[in-house]
Amino acid sequence: MLFNEFILSGRHCYFCSMRLQCHLLAERKHFKTPCILSLVYPKKNGLDLFPFTLTASEQISGRDSFPVKSGRSPLQTLQENDQLEQSAVQATMQGRRELLEETCHTHTRKRRVLGPEDLRHLIVDDKHKLLYCYVPKVACTNWKRVMMVLTGDGRYREPLAIPANEAHIAGNLRSLSEYSTAEINKRLRTYLKFVFVREPFERLVSAYRNKFTRSYNTAFHKRYGTKIIQRHRADPQAEALEKGNDVSFEEFVYYLVDPQTQREEPFNEHWERVHSLCHPCLIHYDVVGKYETLAQDSRYILKLAGAEGEVKFPATSKSTRTTGDMAAKFFDNISPFYQKKLYNLYRMDFLLFNYSMPAYLKLR
Repeated sequence: MLFNEFILSGRHCYFCSMRLQCHLLAERKHFKTPCILSLVYPKKNGLDLFPFTLTASEQISGRDSFPVKSGRSPLQTLQENDQLEQSAVQATMQGRRELLEETCHTHTRKRRVLGPEDLRHLIVDDKHKLLYCYVPKVACTNWKRVMMVLTGDGRYREPLAIPANEAHIAGNLRSLSEYSTAEINKRLRTYLKFVFVREPFERLVSAYRNKFTRSYNTAFHKRYGTKIIQRHRADPQAEALEKGNDVSFEEFVYYLVDPQTQREEPFNEHWERVHSLCHPCLIHYDVVGKYETLAQDSRYILKLAGAEGEVKFPATSKSTRTTGDMAAKFFDNISPFYQKKLYNLYRMDFLLFNYSMPAYLKLR
C-alpha cells in the first residue's frame, strides 16, 4: 500500500516509492489510500514530526478531532476556491506553492525536529484563523500593524495610527511558540498560513542601509558594528572600534560569509535567510506573498480571511525603499569571489521563492 506523507500541516508530500503532487490529487480525489499527516509532537524538549492517519477527503474538508467554529475558515475558503475556476491571483499563488514544494523536495534530504524557538516568528490570529510568519525588511511592520487591528478586539482601527515601535513590542501579538503542543498542532493544521518574501539581495541591502547607515540605530552599531570593524577592518581607528557606526557594505559582506560568524551565534533576524526564519520545507504555507506584489497579495489574504471590511493594508509610498538598481550599486565594490560566497549563503531563498540570480553579479 502506498502512503502519502504530508509534512506538518500541509500538503507537501513524498511517496514511499514515487512522488506526486498530493494536494492536487487529494482535491480531485484521485486516490483513496490513507494520508499520513505529520504533525508537531513533543520529543526530548523539542517538537517532532508525529504521523497519524487521515483520509484524503478528511484532509480536504478539514475534519479533525478539534472543535471548529461554524462557517468557513480562510484555509477552507482557499481550498474551495482552488477547486473552482481560478483567478489570475489564485493561479499565481498555486504556482508559487507548487514551485516551493518541488524545490523543497529537490534540495532537502533530511527533516529535522522543530522546537518552540523555530515557531517564534509565526504570529497567531485566533479570531480569523491566521498564522503569519514575519520576515524583517519585507513589510513586516505594516503586517504586524494589520495583525494588531485584527486581534485587538477594537482597540486599534487604523494600522498607520499604531507607532512602528509599538508594532514590534513583544506581547502585543501572540507567537505560535507560546502555545502548548496540542494547540500548536491544531493551528498548524487548520489555520491559513502565510509568509511574505522579497528578492534576497534587495532585502539584505535594505537591512544594511537601515541598521548601519542610520545614525539613530546606535544599538546595532554597538552590538554588531564594533565587532565587524574589529574583525574585518585593517588598522581601525579607536573611535570606530568604540562606536561601530561606519561599517561599509563590503565589511558587512565579509562578516556574513565569515564561518566564525554563525559558529558564534545565529544571524540577526534582519539578515537571516527566510528559509531559516519560517521553515517553508517543514511548514506548508498556503499563501506565499511577495514584496513585489505586496498590495495585491495582501488584499488576497484579507479577503480569504473575510477581513477586507475590517482593515485595509497600508499603501506604501516610501521613496527611499531599496530597489534592484540600488542594490546593484552596493555590489559594485564586492569582488566576484565574495559575491559568489554571498550568493551561496542566500541561494536557497533565491531557489525556493523563484528569484533569478541578479544580472549585476560577476559570477558568469
